[in-house]
Formats: sequence, C-alpha cells, structure tokens
Amino acid sequence: MATAERRGLGRGLGELFQRTETPEPAVAPPDGGEPARERSGNAVSAPATPEAPSESYVPVPAGSRFVELPLDAITPNPRQPRTEFDDDALGELVGSILEVGLLQPVVVRPLGDDRYELVMGERRWRASRQAGLERIPAIVRRTEDHDLLRDALLENLHRAQLNPLEEAAAYQQMLEDFGCTQEELSRRIHRSRPQISNTIRLLRLPSSVQRRVAAGVLSAGHARAILMVPDAAGQERLAQRIVAEGLSVRSAEELAAMGEQGQEPPPRRRRPRELPEGATRVSEVLTDRLDTRVRVEGSARRGRIVIDFASAEDLDRIASLLGVAREI
Repeated sequence: MATAERRGLGRGLGELFQRTETPEPAVAPPDGGEPARERSGNAVSAPATPEAPSESYVPVPAGSRFVELPLDAITPNPRQPRTEFDDDALGELVGSILEVGLLQPVVVRPLGDDRYELVMGERRWRASRQAGLERIPAIVRRTEDHDLLRDALLENLHRAQLNPLEEAAAYQQMLEDFGCTQEELSRRIHRSRPQISNTIRLLRLPSSVQRRVAAGVLSAGHARAILMVPDAAGQERLAQRIVAEGLSVRSAEELAAMGEQGQEPPPRRRRPRELPEGATRVSEVLTDRLDTRVRVEGSARRGRIVIDFASAEDLDRIASLLGVAREI
C-alpha cells in the first residue's frame, strides 16, 4: 500500500493516548444516532462489524462509536502538524482503497449539526476523496481542543510521516498553545526530553537551511551539526558545503567543531580527474540557486552535470526554477 514504516514508538495508539476509559476488546455496533452501514454491491467502504480481528481491526474505546459518515460532513484538523503529503504514496493508497476499500477508519470528533472534524487520518480522508468515495468508516470520539494537536502528532510520529521541521513545529505549538513544559510533553508523547529539545532547536536554523531539511536534502543529523556554528552566515556556508561535497554527519560535526578556518575533513578516496576551468564555480552557483546538491563530473573533454532531488515535489520545484515543464 504505502511505503513501509521507517520507525515507530513501539506502542499502539490506544496505549499512547492513555485515556481514562478502558478499551473494549471488540467493536460494538453503534448505539442509536447514526447506523453503521455494511459494505454491499460495489461500495468500497469497510464493513461496520468485522467478523474476526485482522491487521486492520481497530478496537473502539468506551464512549466512542463506530459509524459510516459522508465525506462532505468531515472537515480537516486545523492543528494537523503534517503539511506535506507525498503524491506517489497517496496515489498508492487511492489504488488500494479502490481495490479493497478503506480498511482502517478515521477518527473524528463531533462539531454539531451533523458535522465532524478529523482527529486522525487526514491522509486516508484525502485518498478516499480522490477515490470517489461518498462515505467512509469512522470512529466518533469526543476530543477536547487541547488534545486535538496531541492526537494528530502522535499518529504522525507513530507512522514516521513528519519531516524534522514539521515535528519541531508541532512540539513548539503544543508548548506555546497549552502552556506545556518539555518535561510534561515528554511524558505525554513518550519521547525523551532531550530529543524534544534537540528537535525544537531546528527551528533556530536560517530559513534557507530549514528548506533543505524539510526537502530531505539535509538530514536531522546534519541540521544538528550546523547548529553547532554560532552565527547564521556560518550555518548557511556549512549547509552549502555539506550539500555540495556530500559530507557525512560526522564530517559536518568535525567542521563545525573546528570552525570555518578548521582543517578539511578526511577526503574521500577518488581517482583524480581534470575538470574544465570554472567547473567548481558552476557547481557552487547551481547548488546555491537550486538549493540542492549539484555536481560537475567528468574530464576536461566531456562530462555531465548531476542535480540531486529528495522527492517528486522537490523535482517539481527544481524543474520550475529551471523553467522546465516536467512531463508526467
């Protein structure tokens, strides 16, 4: 379906939320209100009452109800920490929904007047809209405002779907909006306080460096190494060098520790080649203008220019900067 999970919190979401209600062992039919609808004919929504547990089986906590809701009655979570949705992964999910239906319900909270707001599952909601579904399975659960961001953040952390800058912004938003300390946040989302603190520090990076981290051109490890440089101009220079030379996190840390006048990191062993005069300058200018690593390779007689990109969206951005309409 989508790409495999890279990491997780090691706990189910039900345990992470630590609600006072005790989860029931099985999905109960809805009580009054809105009737759950079974899948029939060519409908692609999930059955309201599974016959047996499976990987897509979702226990419903006490006080919640399992129903099918019209897609148009659901609005996105305004506190959703995730801002980037990979088009390719979303397309895979759309294909899966068209083939077997939406197996995992979204979680919503009631707003009144038959309107609901997403708590978790915006990617599934978006894919269902693209797949042409009219109704989707949902767990309706009362959620307070101060829990809305936390629950969305936990889902994305559990699925490893946030880039480091989105994660840092979500942590900072929780601290500011709800007067939460880093120690309290650590206990609530089961992340260590140093990890939260180090992630929030990424927001201090210059905007040009933040863009490269968000695009995946620089890793979170590179970003932390760049933060060792005290001034913004030096941070930008180190970021450019990391991208241009493909430096490892260890090499970046060594450069940051030695300062701008420090010695070069141990060079990678390569067969020396004679490039045309000015090739290095071309590489530096293109790297700076495209905000990604650009290499000039070859010899004085012939060669190639290699432009790195981190995702389909990053490729579109580079193509736009080059004035090229990418054919799909």
